[in-house]
Amino acid sequence: MKILIIPGLTLPDVSEADIERIRAAGGGAEVVVTADSQAALTQVVDADVVFGFVSRRMYLAAQKLRWVHAIASGVDSFLYDEFKNGDVILTSEKGLVGEHLADHGFGLLLMLTRQLATALRLGPDGWKHRPAMRFKEVELTGSTMGIFGFGGTGRAMARRAAAFGMEVIALDRDPVAGSAEVEEVHTPADFDDFLASSDVVAICCPLTPETHGKFEATAFRAMKPDAFLVNVTRGEVMVEDDLVHALVAGEIRGAALDVAPREPLPPESRLWSLPQVAMTPHTAGASQFRASRNIDRFVHNLQRLRRAEPLEGVIDKHLGY
Repeated sequence: MKILIIPGLTLPDVSEADIERIRAAGGGAEVVVTADSQAALTQVVDADVVFGFVSRRMYLAAQKLRWVHAIASGVDSFLYDEFKNGDVILTSEKGLVGEHLADHGFGLLLMLTRQLATALRLGPDGWKHRPAMRFKEVELTGSTMGIFGFGGTGRAMARRAAAFGMEVIALDRDPVAGSAEVEEVHTPADFDDFLASSDVVAICCPLTPETHGKFEATAFRAMKPDAFLVNVTRGEVMVEDDLVHALVAGEIRGAALDVAPREPLPPESRLWSLPQVAMTPHTAGASQFRASRNIDRFVHNLQRLRRAEPLEGVIDKHLGY
């Protein structure tokens, strides 16, 4: 077996100890590590397994490829027609990134609800605006968080919401089980009621043809005018112009965003300047544990592959998650 490892942003390097673990899990497999795109194109020709991103050009060059394990939780960039319709298995770190995404989501939410973003922006001048800032501050206790997409990230958000004394509701396209925080998971047919019932709407879904542009003008109008939107997963789920209009028109109270409908978001976008927005440049995916968790999954999946057992984190390539 030949295993090709292609480091990237979420897996910047692989230690010699981890390479040895991977080699052993593969039964003495040949392991090649390269971040060079041209070298990867050459090495993928006879690779059985790839740990990293596989471009369309690489996929077409591969002659023995059986399985690809992504180093990203979002896999829409893999789903070009040849890969999507082919027999190569795709797995990812889905279910492993929720904890740090949820940390970040709540950090951004608190930037708005506790006027932290305003205080940072004003600096020493904040003392002049202290009464106005206090008037705008919101306590989360007793409010309702609506989680759109109840996978790993959604469940991590639910745990944190409950710790803040919030009620939690959730919606998912699949008939997934609830949790200690969520008694029942609503279906897409309940979307408008779900939005109308939420004081905070947390987008925790993958990007798929169904979710692309889901949060547009109609959705924002269905939300409470004092509701906050949180999104730390995929920006393309939102329509930028409609979100800006909703914020300016007071259809929603604020937006806590780590992702944007276009990235990098250009400086001229109004999302950068609106005081109702707290935004970071797609940095929520970082954690000191992320790479090691994904390497662990890859090693365990290699062992399963050799035993002809089902792999963890398998992506339905037609659904996109």
